[in-house]
Amino acid sequence: MNQPTSRYFASLLEVKWFKPEQFEFPSESAKHWLEEQGSLSRRLQQHCQELTVELLQNQIVTARTLKQDESQLLSEQDCLLREVILRGDSDEWVIGRTLIPCTTLVDQPYDLAQQGDIPLGLTVFSANNVERDSLEVGWVVLPQGRLLARRSRLWMNHKPMLVAELFLSNAPIYVKETV
Repeated sequence: MNQPTSRYFASLLEVKWFKPEQFEFPSESAKHWLEEQGSLSRRLQQHCQELTVELLQNQIVTARTLKQDESQLLSEQDCLLREVILRGDSDEWVIGRTLIPCTTLVDQPYDLAQQGDIPLGLTVFSANNVERDSLEVGWVVLPQGRLLARRSRLWMNHKPMLVAELFLSNAPIYVKETV
């Protein structure tokens, strides 16, 4: 993992999260992106010819390595940590960090541990029973500027996972609205 990418993941862990109603969105468009209830991957696909995933990490981490707020949202248990970069037409758009409790991995229609370079959202939102809750949004402040981030808990067949996404500067969320 190169230094800018590791800095993105580190900064994603330091976000001060806000409930959407407590957050000042920079635009209506950004608000719609951050409050998306469906698959972010599907939405991103609408803005490019090819959406690709670079899998950076896919390993089990122990419960004690989770931050306190992550444990509160997932319960204290070992998790599969999946870290990816989503690219639209080769441009880096989104850094994704997902924690999937080991109990969520069992009795699912899909083997989430073997997602590889398939966008997680495409698989999760193909299941019959999917919900999103605990949506939070925030800013990541880096030397090159502020970037938007969101975090939410997804429920797939009544089993949770925690997904955090950092929207990089080339992501469509920052495209200025045209009137």
